[in-house]
Amino acid sequence: MTSFRKVPLVTGEIYHVFNRGIDGRVTFSNTKEYSRAYQIMKYYRFSSPPLKLSVFFRISDSKRQKLQESFWGEKLVSIMCYCLMPNHFHFMLRQEVDGGISKFLSLFLNSYTRYFNTKNDRVGQLFLDTFKNVLVEREEQLLHLSRYIHLNPFSSLIVNSLEDLYKYDWSSLGEYIGGSEDHICEKEMILSSFKTKESYKSFISDRAEYQRELKQIENLIIE
Repeated sequence: MTSFRKVPLVTGEIYHVFNRGIDGRVTFSNTKEYSRAYQIMKYYRFSSPPLKLSVFFRISDSKRQKLQESFWGEKLVSIMCYCLMPNHFHFMLRQEVDGGISKFLSLFLNSYTRYFNTKNDRVGQLFLDTFKNVLVEREEQLLHLSRYIHLNPFSSLIVNSLEDLYKYDWSSLGEYIGGSEDHICEKEMILSSFKTKESYKSFISDRAEYQRELKQIENLIIE
C-alpha cells in the first residue's frame, strides 16, 4: 500500500518516481509479469477507466476496442518515460491533476501486487511502503534523467550490448528511437531538443559505458 506523502506533489511539474521490491526481492521475473505491469501502467494513467483491469482482460476483443474508444476521464499523469527492471522501476511522470501521481502509483502498486501474489501463492507487501520522487527542475536535468532511465538495463548488466538495449521490451526507449509499435509516452518535450530520433539514440549511447562503470563502482562500494 502506498503511503501518503508529507510534501504534496505539484500539478504540472515533472518528477522522477521510483520504487523497488521489499528486501530487494525480484518483482518482475518473466514476460507475463512484465507485460502485466505494463498493462496496469497503461490502464491506470487515466482517472476513470470503465472497468477494473481484471474484468477488462476477460471481455472480448470487440468489446475491449469499443471501451478503448470511450471517454476514460482526464489523465492522472502523463508518462514521459519509464523502465521496468527485475527488482525496481523508474517512471518520469508529469502530474496532470492534484494527487495524480500518488493515485496512479497506488493503483499501479496495489493492482500489480494482487496479481503477483495470486500468481505466486503468496500474501503481503511486495514493494516498499513509500515511493521516492525527485522534482525535475531544468531542461538539462530532464534530458539526462531520460538517458539515465533508458540506460538502466545496460548499466545494471540486464542486457549485454547496446543493440540488446535498443530492443529491451520493458522501457520506453523503443518509443523514442522508433522500435516500438505501442505509444503511451509524451515524448515531444524531450525529443524537441534533438534534430532526429537518431540524434537521441546517439545521446543515449554516448554515455552508456560511463554509466555502466559508475554503476559497477557503486555496487562495489555497497558490497
